[in-house]
Amino acid sequence: MIKIINGIINFFLKCLCKIDDSDLVNLPLEGPYILAGNHINFLDVPLLYLSLQPRPIIGMAKAELWKVPVVKSLMKAWHVIPIKRGAADVGAMRKAMESLEEGAFFSLSPEGTRNKNGKLLKGRPGTVVIAEKSRVPIIPVVHWGGENLKYNMKRLRRTKITIKIGKPFIIDIQEEKMSQELRKKVVDEVMYQIAECLPEDYRGYYSDMSQKTTNYLKFV
Repeated sequence: MIKIINGIINFFLKCLCKIDDSDLVNLPLEGPYILAGNHINFLDVPLLYLSLQPRPIIGMAKAELWKVPVVKSLMKAWHVIPIKRGAADVGAMRKAMESLEEGAFFSLSPEGTRNKNGKLLKGRPGTVVIAEKSRVPIIPVVHWGGENLKYNMKRLRRTKITIKIGKPFIIDIQEEKMSQELRKKVVDEVMYQIAECLPEDYRGYYSDMSQKTTNYLKFV
């Protein structure tokens, strides 16, 4: 059944969008890896989930989505982990760690919320916890163009979307326990790696690439 659902969604996605996913040749087929990217709108999940097949993709989404029966069924079929916002969701974190141990690709957005216009927001420090604890390599996976979907639909135009892959790295911290201040520095370094994959107009909060550092990153 899930293959049929994926096929239908993929058909409509390709009718609405012209997707340049040629850079996916630079993304391994086997994990585990953490995929860190930008978060523009509702299109992100189907776009990345279907484009990255047959890789085993796991992600997180706000638990409120599970209140809608159709969405709940789709989220379960796509192995999306519900996460409670506003507090540390230990159960969701545990499931994410387990998926990485099983060799999955875990997709996350350090922005933590939709930026809506394609321009990067400031990263949230809590998003580096999984990478810190798992020691799994992070690969930037970004996309742009999807912010124009509604505008183009009204004009019966297909939306051009580009997917770009960055260089893999791990978070390299010597301290036994990261402070909140250190997490802020680390997430900014991760965000600059994401920004570097994007065109200048999409870098938003991280537009000034002269501020980019890699003190806590080790490229692999």
